[in-house]
Amino acid sequence: MNLNENEQNYSASNYRTPDGAPTDIVIFTIASREKETGKKALPNRELQVLLIRRKAWPFQGQWALPGGFTRETETVEECAIRELEEEAGVKQVHMEFLNVYSKPGRDPRGWMISHAFCALVNERFLLYRRASDDAEEVQLFPLSEALGMELAFDHRDIIRDAYGCIQRLMITQPIAKEFLAEEFTIGELYQIIQTVVPTFEERNFIRKITATQSRKGLIEEVRHADGSLKQSNQYSQRAAQLYRFTGFVPELSIYS
Repeated sequence: MNLNENEQNYSASNYRTPDGAPTDIVIFTIASREKETGKKALPNRELQVLLIRRKAWPFQGQWALPGGFTRETETVEECAIRELEEEAGVKQVHMEFLNVYSKPGRDPRGWMISHAFCALVNERFLLYRRASDDAEEVQLFPLSEALGMELAFDHRDIIRDAYGCIQRLMITQPIAKEFLAEEFTIGELYQIIQTVVPTFEERNFIRKITATQSRKGLIEEVRHADGSLKQSNQYSQRAAQLYRFTGFVPELSIYS
């Protein structure tokens, strides 16, 4: 720092700035496919992540996260929205800021500090995905497969961090409703949670989610117009009670 610097003698060249301000975007979805069986059963669900195959150097031909450089006329958030649409044809997706990645050497083009964003979205937002701009292909991969691939830059690390982020969101916020019909069974809700958080095992799940005071009001039983309970046997031989989210979001504390 030059203590004698002022408005008259200031020069931006005195301060080294990153060669670019790129963004990287991690988009997860839960793919749902009906089981090919004569018996009624919940569909197969799998957590997947969106990747593009790069057209140019560096890492030409390798799979990577969509993203690109921020223009001087936009914020990094606006860059992430634009790049996701330009490279993968995906738009109208709400993204959460994840982290800043600044490890020296993460990009062979120079000192690049990337701003990463992530989202867990319904499959319908990815129906019209297409490769364009700097991408040869755009494709959904099972998360386990993607983490085993040789990805460009430090994108495998970013995906791991983003996975941890959406796992926390899944068990602290009611985002499971984005993957369920308005009316659903407890079994369907439980399956969605476990698809994102495989280690989630909760005994007496029905009793706890419907009766625990801090969660009271999160979901409610669905009833017919006459007041009788509404049930469904779409995915089971025996009819199961239907529930729906109320719109209430509990305020949980680590101290209570």
